[in-house]
Amino acid sequence: MSLPVKVIRDGLLEKRSSGLLQLWKKKRCVLTEEGLRLHSCKGGGNNAQGSVWKSGAKELLFERMETVECVEYKRGMVYFTVVMAKGKEIDFRCAQEGTLWNAEIALALVRYKNQQALLTGRNRYLYAAH
Repeated sequence: MSLPVKVIRDGLLEKRSSGLLQLWKKKRCVLTEEGLRLHSCKGGGNNAQGSVWKSGAKELLFERMETVECVEYKRGMVYFTVVMAKGKEIDFRCAQEGTLWNAEIALALVRYKNQQALLTGRNRYLYAAH
C-alpha cells in the first residue's frame, strides 16, 4: 500500500507533442512532491468541466528530471522546457496569470533534490558512525 502524495498544484497545461507536427495538446497536470503527472484530455473545454479526462497518466518523476529552463513570455503565454536526466526535453506552455507553473515545478524540483541530498548525507554520517 502506497502512502498518499501531497498535491502541490492541479490544473491545465499545454504540452507540445513530439510528433512531426508538434501540436500543442491540453493536459491536466498534477504537481506532487514526487513529480508531475500528465493526464490526457479529450474535448474542447478550457477547464475540467468542459473536458473529458482520460484515465491514463504519464509521470515525470523528479528523480529523472534535471531542470526547468528556457522560459519565454509571448502573447500572454509562458513557454518553458522540462529537461529530463537523459537529455530529453519536453516543452510546455501556460497562461501568464497567477502563479506560474514553471516556477512551481522548479521550486518543487529543488525541494526534492535538497531532500535527497539531506538523506544521502544523513546515511553517509550514520554509515561512518558505525
